[in-house]
Amino acid sequence: MTSSEASKTWLSQDAYDRLQAELDELIAARPAIAAEINARREEGDLRENGGYHAAREEQGKQEGRILYLKEFLRNAEVGEAPTADKVSPGMVVTIYFDDDKTDTEKFLLGSREIAATTDLTVYSPESALGTAILGASKNQTVTYTAPSGADIKVTVVDFAPFGA
Repeated sequence: MTSSEASKTWLSQDAYDRLQAELDELIAARPAIAAEINARREEGDLRENGGYHAAREEQGKQEGRILYLKEFLRNAEVGEAPTADKVSPGMVVTIYFDDDKTDTEKFLLGSREIAATTDLTVYSPESALGTAILGASKNQTVTYTAPSGADIKVTVVDFAPFGA
């Protein structure tokens, strides 16, 4: 697998459609936010106008989300993630901690944007755990340093493409 394949975000068609619908709603709401800002501007002194500042802040948040979604969807790959013999983004991974085979966790290695499409916990490939298991094979044990500073050993039990 090339590094460009590993860095792609794979989305199911359903997840892509949901994010596209959110983007469309945000774009459609632009005139309403602009009208709200204009209405608040006419209330008087802008230095003491909390409604105006709140509307401008909301507009900033929405514009930021619009830009993020446009870029995210432009770079996303829609469909099935390629099957692989190593852990890669877009896979559901099962691990166990230390040497305790009963202490397992099953999660999706991928973007937080797809978290709404699953009940699984989602870990980013850039997280400490995600970085450690990226490229790992079944039954491979890796160690990573948690944000708390503790070294944690995990063994990859199984993995499969999300939705498979």
